[in-house]
Amino acid sequence: MALAEGTKAPSFKGQGDGGATISLTSFKGSWLVLYFYPKDATSGCTTEACDFRDSMSRLSVLDVHVVGVSPDSVKSHDSFKAKFELPFALLADTEKEVCQAYDVWKEKSMYGRKYMGVERTTYIIDPKGKIVRVFEKVKVPGHVDAVIAAINELQGAS
Repeated sequence: MALAEGTKAPSFKGQGDGGATISLTSFKGSWLVLYFYPKDATSGCTTEACDFRDSMSRLSVLDVHVVGVSPDSVKSHDSFKAKFELPFALLADTEKEVCQAYDVWKEKSMYGRKYMGVERTTYIIDPKGKIVRVFEKVKVPGHVDAVIAAINELQGAS
């Protein structure tokens, strides 16, 4: 079960693409879309990242930052970001600490085989660091539009 809406977002700090340090405090005072995905350059993850990329103008107007998180390495993130011209940060959570803090590191099953992996999940965090919307077990088609609609609704309510 994902973290509850209305709770304080767990603090995190880690290495992002290009070796930059990324932390929750870096986004204090701003809206943040923190999306967790299983693996760089796989079909669903690439589609999701490109959907966020293609929607950055709509997100920027709302003063929203986007950070993608997966257990891939900085080197993998650098290649993924360059190949698909992603204009947002990617956090390399190789130790799965952020994934565990946000309760997305789960037992999964494929073809009857059980394994641990990232359950595709997106958190919207408000400027005060509170989780205000959670999208669990994300299905990629239409997801970014749903995130933007939720941010519009939340910002209209604040």
